[in-house]
Amino acid sequence: MTDQPILVGYDGTDAAQRAVEFAGKRATAEGCAIHLVYVLEWSPYSFLSTQELEERHQRRTEELSRAEKTLKPALDALNKLKIPVTSEVRYGHSGELICKIAEDKGACQIIVGRKGGSTLSARLLGSLPLTLVQASPVPVTVVP
Repeated sequence: MTDQPILVGYDGTDAAQRAVEFAGKRATAEGCAIHLVYVLEWSPYSFLSTQELEERHQRRTEELSRAEKTLKPALDALNKLKIPVTSEVRYGHSGELICKIAEDKGACQIIVGRKGGSTLSARLLGSLPLTLVQASPVPVTVVP
């Protein structure tokens, strides 16, 4: 078993589920763990009133709870396959944060699902996969 996990970007979509299924097959074949990452887009750069800060804190608590619930089926499916799996939910810019986590965890690769988008490159890959392909410190697999 290798100590380099496969990092999977996950958000509960069909594309993310396909990425988890593909990662599960790779992890089984390679004998490695999987680390699921759910990134909630959030920018710390805004000026808010006291009331807005309180509302934002409440919204963040609700978002974190929803994200944890969204991760549960993927975690259960990987556990059922006897694949060692860890997860985390973080706030930030998805592309930058996934690259940083991959580096910090010593990941052997990043796997994400393809969703599509409005520009030609986004339609071919999706904006997150495109960012990862350009910036990742490790190989990136985009699952159709």
